[in-house]
Amino acid sequence: MAIGQGRAKYPRFKSYHHRQSIQYPQNVKQVGNSLKFPGKLGVVKAVIHRPLEGEIKTVTVSFDPSGKYYASILVEYESTEVKVSKEGNVIGIDLGIKDFAITYDGEKTSKFGNPKHLAKYEKKLAKKQRIAARKKKGSNGRKKARKIVAKVYERIGNVRQDYLHKLSRKIVDQNQVVVVENLNVKGMVRNHKLAKAISDLGWGTFVNFLSYKCEKEGKILVEINRWFPSSKTCSNCHYRIKELPLDVRSWTCPNCGTHHDRDGNAAKNIRAEGIRMLSSSGTGEVNASGEEVRPKRGRPSKLRHSSVKLEAPTWP
Repeated sequence: MAIGQGRAKYPRFKSYHHRQSIQYPQNVKQVGNSLKFPGKLGVVKAVIHRPLEGEIKTVTVSFDPSGKYYASILVEYESTEVKVSKEGNVIGIDLGIKDFAITYDGEKTSKFGNPKHLAKYEKKLAKKQRIAARKKKGSNGRKKARKIVAKVYERIGNVRQDYLHKLSRKIVDQNQVVVVENLNVKGMVRNHKLAKAISDLGWGTFVNFLSYKCEKEGKILVEINRWFPSSKTCSNCHYRIKELPLDVRSWTCPNCGTHHDRDGNAAKNIRAEGIRMLSSSGTGEVNASGEEVRPKRGRPSKLRHSSVKLEAPTWP
């Protein structure tokens, strides 16, 4: 295809310094605590963290910059159908920067702090990067220094995922319906003042974890529209104020006089909007402790369920 016609671009090659991978579409078998690959690779010892139930279809072996090899295994098996139910607790979640998540379950508001994973390792990371930058380009010393930097990044990623897994597991175990905002994270990180903090939080990964955990257990994840004015709407009388700058963390409703914590009020409105969406989607009423379904506010939202597979890989 001609480049001058604007329909194609020059090829972009992968860097040898980043993640490398190879895919085996067939003939991979498990032999005890090892994986048997076709060809010269043969039998490779592996740390298999869970039983491989079903037929192995595809295995992707990847090499991380930290020097570790991982095998991601896709298996096919017959799963028992999980019945989806709406009977149970409904929780609304407002994601933020000062506090990672603010939740409301109909009775109480809970706050989960921002762990700031990157900030804890920032000094160590800067030190290792300075050492790597002083090494001669192309030398073995530079390769070793780059690997040390990659291990620090790997540690940050592992700590972040551990926190997100534990929090999402706690929320899914305690509730039947989870309501979150469909945030435009890609657009939000364009703000150079908040990009670093937003990227470190991992909002998108957290919602993905909630999604597949809910689907696996027959629970429901509701994502409301990102333009829904959850912070600016009074959760008591539904009065909406025109402006609410980010630095204003609490406000008083001019209509009913109720004093609101910004994030706690948003979590209440998010939960109410999720209940409204479920009750108006033709799937029946939600058992929400006898609460009245509040009227729709803001732009229309969407009831979306996504199947996300984010299981930990095997490490050979």
